[in-house]
Amino acid sequence: MQTTSSTDRPSISLIIPAYNEAASIGQVVTSASQILTRHSYPHEIVVVVDGATDETAQVAAAAGAKIVRHSMNFGYGRSLKSGILAADNDLIAIADADSTYPIERLPELIAIAGSVDMAIGARTGVLYHGSIWKRIGRIVFRWLSEFSAGQRIDDINSGMRVFRRSQIVPFFPIISAGFSFTTTSTLAYLLNDLSIRYLPIEYRAREGRSKVRHFRDSLRALQIILEAILRCNPIKAFILLVAPLIALSIFLLLVSLLIGSGGCFFASIMSLCSGLVILSIGFLAVAISPYRRTIETRSYAVTVQAASIPGRFASNTDELPQ
Repeated sequence: MQTTSSTDRPSISLIIPAYNEAASIGQVVTSASQILTRHSYPHEIVVVVDGATDETAQVAAAAGAKIVRHSMNFGYGRSLKSGILAADNDLIAIADADSTYPIERLPELIAIAGSVDMAIGARTGVLYHGSIWKRIGRIVFRWLSEFSAGQRIDDINSGMRVFRRSQIVPFFPIISAGFSFTTTSTLAYLLNDLSIRYLPIEYRAREGRSKVRHFRDSLRALQIILEAILRCNPIKAFILLVAPLIALSIFLLLVSLLIGSGGCFFASIMSLCSGLVILSIGFLAVAISPYRRTIETRSYAVTVQAASIPGRFASNTDELPQ
């Protein structure tokens, strides 16, 4: 839905990926449009219907959204990429179709994005923290990510954020097309010295059934984080491997001094040498890395035709089944 242009407000495209979200998508689109209109932001709302088998497309279109359709379910990240490429504006916001994010906080994120490269809604509340296993997983992922980026990360995979299409599209080759789109985009920005600010937001109960498979998606997220470290800051990955060997070497050396064991002393030296060899390989990886904390320059046509799945989605409501 496009509103009348405003001279003091940037035009924004809100991208909402949706897979069988007919129960909530209409309210999300309507609320977002009302809020952006109230704050005088010229806008469009793009709903990417990712192979839905329910009435998601019809409900979203009736609420005034621009529809991008995938012929089958390609996943969260692919949907966001398609929506970003189909958007009319450079300033992009993303949110979910299940009402979990407080869409009324979007104007605050847009305002923050005026002074940084990406503004992220950092989730808080009981519903976000979840079970003890979820908390442990988040602690591990957060520690790995912060270790890789060298700075604090309040929420690495929040699905409510604002950024610019011109900045994120060159990262598409290294940004996940799956559930970890947000994780990899956060790391891509941080590892390439782009600025991010966080806005605490309340995470709410979702409408309908969750599409997330926690065990599978957690393993995938771990893989994505490690890939990002190896691609953009490989020395950190080698440090992770070397640290236990160095610790073991120190421990064995202390044992050998206490009990006079030649075997422990020899094992300590071997552990130290192994760590130094691995660290040397890490320095070599840094030296030959093609990225070295910057993304290679590529030319992208920022059009619907340049999407990663050309010809597999429709970008107008005329093609919706009646």
